[in-house]
Amino acid sequence: MDWLEVGAKAPAFTLVTDQGTKAKLSDFKGSPVVLYFYPKDDTPGCTKEACAFRDASKELKKLGAVVLGVSPDSSESHAKFRDKYSLNFTLLADPDHALAEAYGAWREKNMYGKKSMGVQRSTYLIDASGKIAKVWKKVSVDGHDAQVLEALRELLAEG
Repeated sequence: MDWLEVGAKAPAFTLVTDQGTKAKLSDFKGSPVVLYFYPKDDTPGCTKEACAFRDASKELKKLGAVVLGVSPDSSESHAKFRDKYSLNFTLLADPDHALAEAYGAWREKNMYGKKSMGVQRSTYLIDASGKIAKVWKKVSVDGHDAQVLEALRELLAEG
C-alpha cells in the first residue's frame, strides 16, 4: 500500500475510541486533525510520542487542532495507556489495521533480519476541509511535536 500524499482526500473512518464510543473523521470537519499512527500502547517510543502530544495540547488547541492517535491495540488497552499517562486526546482502536492500511501506515518492517507487517510510525495533518496537508512517513519521536505545531501554524497562515 502506498502512502497517501499531500492534497489527497483523507479516507473516512469510524473507529472505537479509548472511551468505548465511536469516532468518525467527519466529526472533526472544520478543524485541522493530527492523525498519528503508532505501533503499540505503553512501549518506550510510543509513550514518548503520546506524552509529547499531551504536553503540546494547549498549543494544539490554540491552533484549533484535534489529535487522534491510532494503533492496532484494543480500546481497553488504549484506556489503560490514556489513564497511566494522563493523555488528553483520543486514541482509536484499529485492530484489523484497516485504517493504517488505508493511509499506507501498515507496512513490512524488518527487525533484526526478521520481516513482519506492522504500523510504521507516521503522522498525517488533515486540513479543515478533509484534505491531507502534510505527511510524516517515518517519524522520529524527538522533536516531532514541534514539527507538527510548525506545520499547523503554516497551514493556518495559508488559510
